[in-house]
Amino acid sequence: MSETSWGRVKYRTTNWKAYNAALKARGDLTIWLDKDMQWLAQPRGKRGRCQKFSDAAIQFCLTIKGLFGQPLRQTLGLVQSLLRMAGLPWPVPDYSTVCRRQKSLNVQVDYRASEKGLHLLADSTGIKLNRPGF
Repeated sequence: MSETSWGRVKYRTTNWKAYNAALKARGDLTIWLDKDMQWLAQPRGKRGRCQKFSDAAIQFCLTIKGLFGQPLRQTLGLVQSLLRMAGLPWPVPDYSTVCRRQKSLNVQVDYRASEKGLHLLADSTGIKLNRPGF
C-alpha cells in the first residue's frame, strides 16, 4: 500500500504576463448605451398620472445595482455619472420611483465566470448581459 500526502499543494505562477492580464480582465466592464433607447415612458392613454421612466430605465438602474452590489441611492449616483460620461442628457429616476417600480419588475443578473470582460447592452429592446462570443 502506498501512502499519499494530503498536504497543501504549492502552485507557482510561471507566466506572470498572462496572470496579470487575467486579473485585469476580471474587472473589465463595458456598458453600451443606445442613444435611441426608450428611456422615458410612452403615454398609456389611461387616467391618472403617466409614468415618467420606461421599464427599461428602471431595469437598467436595478441591473447596475445588482452588478455592483451597492445601495440604491449610490447606484442612482453611478447611473447619473454613466449617463453623463455617455453624453446622454437623460434624467435619472429618483429613489422613491425606483423603489416603487422595482416591486413590479423581475430583474435577475445571472453570474457567469468569464476570462474576458462583461458587456452590458442597453437598447430599445431592454437590458442584456453578454459575454464576448455569445
